[in-house]
Amino acid sequence: MCGLLFASGFDLTRFGWAQSKVTSKPTPAEVKPLAETESAFEAIADKVTPAVVSIQVQRTARNRPVARQRGQRPPQGTTPPGLEDFFRQFEGPQSDQPQEASGSGFIVSKDGYILTNNHVVADMDKVTVGLLDRRTFDARVVGRDPTTDVAVIKIEAANLPVVNFGDDAKARVGQWVLAIGNPLQLDFTVTAGIVSAKGRNANGLLGQNQYAITDYIQTDAAINPGNSGGPLVNIRGEVIGINSAIASGTGYYSGYGFAIPISLAQEVMDDIIKYGRVHRAIVGVGIDDVSPSDAKAAGLNEIRGAKVGSFSGDNSPAEKAGLEIGDIIVSVNGKPVETRSGLQRVIRAFEPGETVDVEVARFGQRKTFKVKLAEAPDDASQVATADNPTRPMNAEGGRQFDKIGIAVEPMSPEFATRFKLSEANRRGVVIADVTSTGPAYRELIPNEVILQQLYPTKRDITSTAELDKALAPLKRGDVVEFKVWSPTLGQNGGTRAVSVVVQK
Repeated sequence: MCGLLFASGFDLTRFGWAQSKVTSKPTPAEVKPLAETESAFEAIADKVTPAVVSIQVQRTARNRPVARQRGQRPPQGTTPPGLEDFFRQFEGPQSDQPQEASGSGFIVSKDGYILTNNHVVADMDKVTVGLLDRRTFDARVVGRDPTTDVAVIKIEAANLPVVNFGDDAKARVGQWVLAIGNPLQLDFTVTAGIVSAKGRNANGLLGQNQYAITDYIQTDAAINPGNSGGPLVNIRGEVIGINSAIASGTGYYSGYGFAIPISLAQEVMDDIIKYGRVHRAIVGVGIDDVSPSDAKAAGLNEIRGAKVGSFSGDNSPAEKAGLEIGDIIVSVNGKPVETRSGLQRVIRAFEPGETVDVEVARFGQRKTFKVKLAEAPDDASQVATADNPTRPMNAEGGRQFDKIGIAVEPMSPEFATRFKLSEANRRGVVIADVTSTGPAYRELIPNEVILQQLYPTKRDITSTAELDKALAPLKRGDVVEFKVWSPTLGQNGGTRAVSVVVQK
């Protein structure tokens, strides 16, 4: 099983040996391209490494999220998703002795401003920065943004070496990149790889957060615990990302790393330094990538765009402008939107208060709305608190719907009270089970509430009988789209649009 983990440091290093036998000598012509690449890597390492820093952080045991005995993991739900292995560094006896962890960063100004990850310095009592020349400095946290996992720290020094920023938008899959940092407490380590993919969403890394970025750069340059906050550098020696996470089943490098685009990090940094917080424009929607069934329901010839799954609240600019759940955003001010990460990238170019033209596909029609962008709240992080156990189906009124592979039951007062449902969300039917071989598997989950059919006709689903009427005319291969309430969205749950292909 592979999980997504922040790439912050463990105090553990194991070494192994590898030997191979050289069977033939390459020709000078064969060696020349390799030598040129080697020289480029050497030049990059010489140029960039002096501006990379190691970061040591400390906090006292009393600040631990949950007190526990040595070797125990925190109970599920007490730690943000992806942070469990970061907090493993803090396991130890219950005392006030400092607990330590490590990460990386890079200098962006000669007077000591440094970029790193939020998760490296968040809630720490002491932050210490080490330079390549072995000097160390106490650092202060200037500001941090949990939504993008970017933080700015500052040391008091002058004439420091700095990195150069590149353009991550111009980075292409297959291009060489280097990761520089302090993995496994091996300071100032350089690893090489390529850009493996762009626009990755890295689900779960920042928790259930409707404002979290979904625009990571994926690389196979080796990233391990301790690399968090270090630079991802292109072949010209320019920083194009901040190394942040690894996809791993063991907590160590398995071939997949993720970096925050430097264009986003620079915007966050500039706001933190200038305003003390981040000014981020939002449309006010929760978005999902478009599935083949979504595209079919919307009448799109291509599988592209960003699907509106929910609104950010009563003051959502998109909802006020007329967008509806299930709409697929295909362009903003004429700029095409291919994915949800693409939508975020387009919106980042605007300021809060600006008005943009948002074009959507809505069940075969194209509509354009003028949306006045709002500013994201200061504390946009939200952690889901509701659990999702599979529950036995209520004997009274429960129904199995094989067409889409779900079992539902009427809304009970106990369920509504347990999840603190609003009056509007108490009128649907509760999903009791999802068949693992059915089309709704991985699309719907137990304890979600079906509120409304959006396509092919629009109707409220207030009972199992209404759901039966909605599904009755549909044939194999047809698409049905529902508005559902989910306990996994935000602190108090939220709505999303789900498309399912009928199988029977």
